[in-house]
Amino acid sequence: MSESAAPKGVSTHVIFTRGLEKSYAMGSGEVMALSGVDLEVAHGEMLAIMGVSGAGKTTLLHILGALDRPTKGEVILEGKSLHERSEVELARLRNQYVGFVFQFHHLLPEFSGLENVMIPGMLRGARKKEVEEQAKELLSRIGLADRWNHRPGELSGGEQQRVAIARALINNPSVVLADEPTGNLDSSTAETIFELLREINERSGQTILVATHNASMAERMDRVIAVVDGKIAHNKK
Repeated sequence: MSESAAPKGVSTHVIFTRGLEKSYAMGSGEVMALSGVDLEVAHGEMLAIMGVSGAGKTTLLHILGALDRPTKGEVILEGKSLHERSEVELARLRNQYVGFVFQFHHLLPEFSGLENVMIPGMLRGARKKEVEEQAKELLSRIGLADRWNHRPGELSGGEQQRVAIARALINNPSVVLADEPTGNLDSSTAETIFELLREINERSGQTILVATHNASMAERMDRVIAVVDGKIAHNKK
């Protein structure tokens, strides 16, 4: 499907998928990670994706964020089809439209928190001084104004995850994809991270998709979908 042939109404959605499938070869057969996923996500929505381990949540997030390609089906991100794009084009779209927050923060240990946050902005080609100012503002907003020169090993788990969230926001993405962002945190710190994501959603209007096992957290989001055996089993407000 070309960009000009995007389905009617796609412009109202930050993410739009139809017939999404993903399979992996295993031995002499294959495993279906996703099977016929249709999904529409509105601008500014905060969506929870629930499901047991292996249900397909992470695979879905990776495909929505152009980190992986579907075996079949279509993904449209901000009105742009991801179908048959080169790796260079996908990297550019990821950098422009998507911020990622993972369960394991993936901060570079040799760099300070500030430098970690700056990386996507530098890859975008922005001026270093401009990116540094943006990174300091973000870190101040999330309560790390006095910690940005610390390396990840000098930060607590919650502080590391907040740095990862700031890194995801540095390019002002349309959508933030968070894969079990509180999975390795204690309940109090997990609540702090959730409230931070909610504040970002309400203040900046960014669309946020969170894959989580935390039912009480999911119920406080705008909508919840459940992924079971690679399919969307229910979809409710």
